[in-house]
Amino acid sequence: MSGCEWLIEAHGCDTSALVSLSQLQGMFERLIEALDLHPVAESKWHQFPVTGGITGLCLLAESHLACHTFPEYESLCLNVFCCRERPDWDFDAYLKQAFAAHSVSVRRLERVYQ
Repeated sequence: MSGCEWLIEAHGCDTSALVSLSQLQGMFERLIEALDLHPVAESKWHQFPVTGGITGLCLLAESHLACHTFPEYESLCLNVFCCRERPDWDFDAYLKQAFAAHSVSVRRLERVYQ
């Protein structure tokens, strides 16, 4: 059995999207549906008072989904860890459309359990 973990970094994002809690909640909802993930509780969110950056975490039966936004650097970091195999998702297209990212880096790590 194996799982996978995606490490995603988006740069040159629209700062208004990076400080929008509803925009980030929508991203989590879309990922949960598209990857058939199973939250075990409601997502937790924290918005930093000075920069407006947001940290979000969703605990999943499969592991976790986390994001951090840095509006002062126009960047978003996303981590999706799933203990069972999942098909790749088009993080690049989604982040370019939803957050106006100029560049997106997606790394997929296979997690093999022995």
